[in-house]
Amino acid sequence: MIKPWIFEFLPELGDETLDPEPRDAAEYFAHYLELWERDEALGFEGIFFSEHHFGGSFSASPNLLIAAVAARTRRLRLGVMGLVLPYYHPARVVEEIGLLDYLTGGRLELGTAIGVPQELARLNLTMAEARERHDEILDVIDAALAQRVVSHQGKHFSFENLRLLPRSFQRPSPPRWTTVVSAESARRAARRHLKIATGFNSTEAIKAIFDAYRAEADAAGFAAGPDAVALRRRVTVAATAGEAREYAAAVAKRLERYVSQDPRLRQNVPDASPSGGFSLSDDEFISGTPVQVAEEIIDQCRAVGAGHFLAVLHWGAPLAEVTQAHEQFGRKVIPLLRQASF
Repeated sequence: MIKPWIFEFLPELGDETLDPEPRDAAEYFAHYLELWERDEALGFEGIFFSEHHFGGSFSASPNLLIAAVAARTRRLRLGVMGLVLPYYHPARVVEEIGLLDYLTGGRLELGTAIGVPQELARLNLTMAEARERHDEILDVIDAALAQRVVSHQGKHFSFENLRLLPRSFQRPSPPRWTTVVSAESARRAARRHLKIATGFNSTEAIKAIFDAYRAEADAAGFAAGPDAVALRRRVTVAATAGEAREYAAAVAKRLERYVSQDPRLRQNVPDASPSGGFSLSDDEFISGTPVQVAEEIIDQCRAVGAGHFLAVLHWGAPLAEVTQAHEQFGRKVIPLLRQASF
């Protein structure tokens, strides 16, 4: 079985030249809340919200979105892929994790990330400093999930005997994830016993990343089967392949403009670079009728050994188009994914 998730970017309404009217923005949020509530009935495993800042997305505080959706659903797993740790104090992160785990009734998925270079740079954070902060905060999270009172002395944070409340509902912790783009970041995740998700690169390159993760997990005594890895792709689905291709062409143009700002993007190379960059592979775009989409998802997940599939449905498209895509994917693609075997 392949577990199907929504990977939610929550595109900005308007742009740098157009500030939407408050009434339009309120209606936009209301429609998305209805859409996410509908996703539960459509059979999605859950929703991973992304965190982005300073333009392009309305998902600057994904924990608030989790709390809102938790109140409207009963089964959906809810998480962030991932919470950008360098922006926060570790005490706040730990206490929000505990509170959200209760507000979701134990449906929280805990995903963390270092962040996107061009967004971090707006706050004068280099990737080197962001990685330091990220790793130090993960150390605090590890300690806080294991004990009631936490002390920490580090380069960026220092405190003594903090009771971080409430402790998580799921014990010893909610399922823990992180995003990766390279074999080395996958190995670091395995050493911390974290699940991983990735996309962008070719299926062949992602298999190499996942293989490195599985080998490191095995050495660390961590069972990293299909349930420990997730493949994320941009998906466009429609009644006909031609219609889906038109949608996919628009998604590709929007995505190329967005990722062109990312210094990790390697142009004109087939796979990710050893230094941690990524390429934008044709495999990133899955398009077609529901049956064609399901077959391609199953083929890619089998090739890389992923038990989870994170669908970015009609990325950046108008809400009506996105809503239709959720319906098509839920009604016609999800049953095929849940029946698939490795």
